[in-house]
Order: sequence, then structure tokens, then C-alpha cells
Amino acid sequence: MNTRPKVSVAALRNKKKNNKKITLLTAYDAPFASFLDQAGIDIVLVSDAIGTIANGRPEAVSVTVDEMSYHTRAVRNGVESALVVTTLPFGSYNSVVEAVDSATRIIKEGRADAVHLEGTAQSADIVRSIVESGIPVLGHIGFTKQQMVLSGTIGLPAKDAESSKRMITDAMAMADSGAFGLIIECLPMSLGEIITRSLEIPVISIGSGVYCDGQGLVTQDMLGLYKELAPRFLKVYADLQQVTVSAVSQFRNEVETGSFPTEQNSYSLDERELDKLLAQL
Repeated sequence: MNTRPKVSVAALRNKKKNNKKITLLTAYDAPFASFLDQAGIDIVLVSDAIGTIANGRPEAVSVTVDEMSYHTRAVRNGVESALVVTTLPFGSYNSVVEAVDSATRIIKEGRADAVHLEGTAQSADIVRSIVESGIPVLGHIGFTKQQMVLSGTIGLPAKDAESSKRMITDAMAMADSGAFGLIIECLPMSLGEIITRSLEIPVISIGSGVYCDGQGLVTQDMLGLYKELAPRFLKVYADLQQVTVSAVSQFRNEVETGSFPTEQNSYSLDERELDKLLAQL
């Protein structure tokens, strides 16, 4: 059983204050959530990457609030200590009213501790309204699905001074609106350092350098379970896809050749009882 204390928003702020790094990984079911919790991960993010990684879709923008709530309930069942944060999917927070309604559903139906949303400075009212309704918000700027949908391409969001300044404005707006923390994705390392030093709230990097208050990755990516994308910032810590395919292939081969199951894998009936049974047949 996990004996560490429950991770809270206040605990994450204290980590930043005391220069202790924050860890974030994703989960979509109870077993993986439990593994992350046992390993001491601070934030378990139920991200809308379930669309691609868990459901095999070519995109994640079609994920619904119902799906996010379902997967959050599963994750909640596997977590004792980590902070469970769930993404508000694309198109579920186009207005203040819709945003508060979607966030409330995630908290009540999914039993998340907080919600996560991608945005810009234009999302300030959305973030503020969700926070004022009593729901903690983890903001997200930089490379986002919104940017990808608008541009139709996958590109770095801060390539020059002008776009970098825009990222800083977005970060400040998220913090000023009451977000308890901020994910910054695919920003230059120097910009990650500037944003982290400028904000009092924790800043978690996904591909934005070592100077941030913490680091996050998609669990399936870092375990080699999803190989369709290989961004530069990704480090693969294990190749579980290879291990799984090898194990399943061995099972198939042993079944086909008759070497599994053996007597050790089987149950037996007492010989006297078997004789009685055969006499009755």
C-alpha cells in the first residue's frame, strides 16, 4: 500500500519554492495509474491523447467529455496519492458557461482533483471562471492541439522573438487567471527558463528544457508502447512493445506446439473420484 501523503496543489507550490522537481506522466486505466502512483509520480494526467494512444484514432480532437470522465474514473481507482488531473478535450470550453460545465462534470463524474486545458492569453476568462467555481486548473501553452487544428501543421510555437514574447504573455495570463500550474510544450530551453523564473506557480516542461520546475511525458511514449511519433524531447526508458510482442508470440507458439499448458498449469481430480465419475458414465 502507498504510504506517501496525498499530493496537493499546495504541495506542488512548495516543491517549486524548495527547488524540488515535479514529475508528470499520463494514464488512462487503473493498472497503469497504480504503477505511476507506486513509483511516486506527482501528477497523473488523464490526457486526451486517449484518442490516439488508447483508441487508435488518427487524431485526439474528437475525444469527448464523456470519454474523459470514463477514463478518469478508471485512473482514480488506481491512484492513492498522486494528483489526478484531467484534460478538458478540444471544443469543450468554447465559452465560460461551457467551460465551467465541462470542468464540473470531470470533477463530479470522473472524480478528478483538477482539470487541464490548452489555451492562450485569450483563455484568461475561461481559466478564471473555472477557478472561481472552485476547480483547480493546470494551464498549457506552447504546442497545442488548438495550434495544430488552426495551422494544419505540427511546428514549434516559438521560433523568433515575436512569437516567444507571445508565449510569455500567454504564460503570464494563465498565472494571473488563477491557474495553479502551467505546462509548457516544445518551447526553446531559454524561453522555458525565462517563464519558470518569471512565474510563482510551478512550470512543467514537455520538451521545454531542464530549467523548468518539473518534467512530463506521455507514459506510453516513454515505455515504447506508442512509436508512431518520436519527438526530439522524448526519452524511451523501456521497449515494452517489443517485450509484449515477444511474450505473446511465445505464448502462441507454445499453444500451437502443445508445450503449454503442462501438468503444472492444470488442475487434477482425485483418482478415486475420477474412477467414480468414469463408472457413472
